[in-house]
Amino acid sequence: MAWIAIDAGTTVIKAIAFGHNGKELALARESTAVLRSRPGYSEQSMEGVWRSVVSAVRQVARRCDEPIEGIVSTAQGDGCWLVDAACKPVRDAILWNDGRARKIVEEWQQNGYLEKAFKISGSVSYPGLSNAILCWLEKNEPESIASARWVLTCNGWIFARMTGCISADLSDASNPFSDVRAKEYSPVLVLDVFGQKTMAKSLPSIVRSHETLAPLLEDAAREMEVPANIPIVMAPYDIVTTAFGCGVSLPGQACVILGTTICTETITETLDLEGKAAGTTIALEDGFYLRAMPTLTGCEAQEWAADLLTQGDLERLSCLASETRPALHLPLFLPYLSAAGERSPFLAPEARGSFHNLSLSSSPSQIAHAIYEGLSFVIRECLGVATKESVWEIRLAGGGSRSDFWCQMIANVTGVNVIRAAGTEHGARGAYLFALAAISQIENVTTVAARSVAVERSFVPDAESHDLYSYRYPLWLALRESSKEQWDLLRGTQ
Repeated sequence: MAWIAIDAGTTVIKAIAFGHNGKELALARESTAVLRSRPGYSEQSMEGVWRSVVSAVRQVARRCDEPIEGIVSTAQGDGCWLVDAACKPVRDAILWNDGRARKIVEEWQQNGYLEKAFKISGSVSYPGLSNAILCWLEKNEPESIASARWVLTCNGWIFARMTGCISADLSDASNPFSDVRAKEYSPVLVLDVFGQKTMAKSLPSIVRSHETLAPLLEDAAREMEVPANIPIVMAPYDIVTTAFGCGVSLPGQACVILGTTICTETITETLDLEGKAAGTTIALEDGFYLRAMPTLTGCEAQEWAADLLTQGDLERLSCLASETRPALHLPLFLPYLSAAGERSPFLAPEARGSFHNLSLSSSPSQIAHAIYEGLSFVIRECLGVATKESVWEIRLAGGGSRSDFWCQMIANVTGVNVIRAAGTEHGARGAYLFALAAISQIENVTTVAARSVAVERSFVPDAESHDLYSYRYPLWLALRESSKEQWDLLRGTQ
């Protein structure tokens, strides 16, 4: 018997079949388009996403020699996926990296609402969250608000199409409207802080553990070419499943997802909601929390650089960057290239990228090196903000982890041992483990995750390189602080 795990990312949807021993039996990928009709906009066709899910599952089911026992899904988080009472899309989904609600978030920031909300939710709102998007829609598209019955996430949408059930997984629901300690929606956040009086009844019920289980509808089964009524499990959203799929399940471990976003995250038993407001806090089932610092610019910065320097070849970009050894005099790069600015480990919708210390002697290799270094400095900063505990291990996931050069640089920049877990589909593997727990085949995801993930390669920090990067890191931070005045100056041109 096999389980199919759906991992619905922002640009690629994957379906992976896992056998009873956790072995990958089949894999299919389907691309999904991100629609950018205006600067700062980022949307997706909800039906297009569903069609890609169906196609990926169908391909895997055809390739898998074992009967399909069940399906589990994980997906991109945040954003706003509106459906009507018949579960039909009201409009295209507005994604997590959309920037249209920037001014709304800036007003909340100036009025102290974000600080107040952090003390309840443990998370900082940004333009790509449903609270900000709903406020924008209420002002600019009241017809969408009038037509909407439910506010879903990507995973909630996929689960609804497969089962007909409207619900929110605990991890998806943690931000922006929940009391993270109580693990339920906070009336103070929903009604008072973010003013969602109209849409308060449109937030799905929060489900956990075995409540995330429902049978597959016959119509969806026919489309996917799998048996009807098999169990469907809604796993936590992708940054949670990826952490567990990499073997990160204990305090002191960190997971860094090198994908469209760079998400640096740690497991913790304690929360400090009186400290500096930063990042996202996700409640987990076992009493732990996931402190996550998801950036708005990740490997897209490397793709941008590859288009400029290596004709779009990321492997060549990595090789080009490796030709430069770390040194004090090299250029520095602030990697804030998203039109929505930055959300973690600080909130600045106006943030923009820039190079510093350039000269006529700056080479393409040095420019490439600066891009990898800037992104690695972001990881170091995010680690420091995410936890005050000592981090003894970083596990990497995502497409960027395929670069040995970058893995080693992250170890050198942070001074922490870095591990690349075996396999590539860590989000799907984590979802599979959650499915086994939901049907009681395993008792504890945390324990199983810690012992079931093999190590592909380890990267030990080089002491000399770490010292050089540790000298450059505060310079990089200082340059960012000095750049904030420039961001404000350019605000009116965006």
